[in-house]
Amino acid sequence: MSEAAPGLSAEQLGAYFALVEVNSLLQYAVDEHLRVDGDLSYVQFQLLARLVDAPGGKLRMTDLADGVVYSRSGLTYQAGLLEKRGLITRSPSPDDERSVMVTVTDVGRDLIAQVLPGHVDRVRDLLFEPLTGDDVAALNSVLGRVRDHMRAAPPRSAKPRARRNQTD
Repeated sequence: MSEAAPGLSAEQLGAYFALVEVNSLLQYAVDEHLRVDGDLSYVQFQLLARLVDAPGGKLRMTDLADGVVYSRSGLTYQAGLLEKRGLITRSPSPDDERSVMVTVTDVGRDLIAQVLPGHVDRVRDLLFEPLTGDDVAALNSVLGRVRDHMRAAPPRSAKPRARRNQTD
């Protein structure tokens, strides 16, 4: 019988729980603001913000799903809601008929411009207010390394789809 892997140290466990709690508290506050000021969920805001920052305001659906670490089916649902509101459009990719391109509309850009100042205020007040400049640099460095380590194995949304068995 093989030995069980050792558990987390008290310091590791404390860091893990603190990170999870900070993430939950921040996301809750941001989500509350986005719903009140823009009738947007947090994930919808992420999708629109990524599109606003993308060249030409457009990205492939799979790139959006990977960027926000969201399932393809969940993204399809959210994109449908955003499209009904006139915030995005979807169209076939000119380069690959299997891909769908998502483009932010002027209405979507305007909504991001409307909610962004409040979003920035919430993030600044809740996350950055208690930190020094050195703390922010250290946090950015540490979380950047962890993110890069985790991104080395692509999230499910970015993995190639399994091919179905086809008979000729």
